[in-house]
Amino acid sequence: MFGRRADGKLLKKIDPIIALTPYLMPMRCDAQVFLNLKLDYEKIARYIVEQGQKGNKFTFMEIIMAAYVRVVSELPEINRFVANKRLYARTQLTVSFALLKETANADDVEENTVKCYFDPKDTIFDVAERVSAAIEQNRREEADNSTMKVAKLLLNPILANTIVFAARFLDRYGVMPKYIMDASPFHTSMFFTQMASIGMPAVNHHIYNFGTTSLFVSMGSVIRENTVGPDGKATRKRYLPIGITADERICAGAVYAKLVNRIMYYINNIELLETPPETVKFEENNEYSLPKPKKKRFSRKEQESVAG
Repeated sequence: MFGRRADGKLLKKIDPIIALTPYLMPMRCDAQVFLNLKLDYEKIARYIVEQGQKGNKFTFMEIIMAAYVRVVSELPEINRFVANKRLYARTQLTVSFALLKETANADDVEENTVKCYFDPKDTIFDVAERVSAAIEQNRREEADNSTMKVAKLLLNPILANTIVFAARFLDRYGVMPKYIMDASPFHTSMFFTQMASIGMPAVNHHIYNFGTTSLFVSMGSVIRENTVGPDGKATRKRYLPIGITADERICAGAVYAKLVNRIMYYINNIELLETPPETVKFEENNEYSLPKPKKKRFSRKEQESVAG
């Protein structure tokens, strides 16, 4: 309340035009801008194969996330969000994504939503390790993270309406409990959807009005197009399509242009992500925090085994 939130710090030194924009477009659906990119599939695939021969396993999703994390270290403005028409610098660097759970029946489709926390100093190895650990923990059929536990409380329509109304009100004035924010995949720096895993093309997904997501990125199935090769002859090339939806209120268009250019630069030079950035930029003395590791709870049998 009064500009204080658990997930962000109120920005005061911002361009007046940027500060005015949320009053002109109060909802995220008012301020959505769409962009489609095509990444060089073959270049990324070659890097994945080369690293695989060295014992490092990377996925296309992890490489894109690593490029995003690196660009946030250079352009902290893209890690902002708008709440109650005011602009905040996010205090965490996170990416949410949905994944299919492993079920005993192949015909059953069950999803889990994961929020992954990153450090702006992370290398591609760090990003891959964090993402792999999150997927491993949440893909099991019996896995229910805090997001799913909260979602199950909303199966009752009356209870759901009451809780969602209260959550929207509390979130608007910055007094939502941190546990709910941590459980919500919609309170995140970026939401990523892997459409290629279900054989679908890239989409321009809407940004949720609930929560603080300012960027939604979609990765689709590989496409093939005819192009002109270095020798001037027609050739067939594979691309990885990316759909981006962004909240235009959080920063100037020139900053978003830098975001796209820098991501493309790192995708074309993935080896640069293997080392930490030399410097990390923050806004108005802001810093990103990582969640504290949870203490493992041992059962009575495990305690007796350790003691004995």
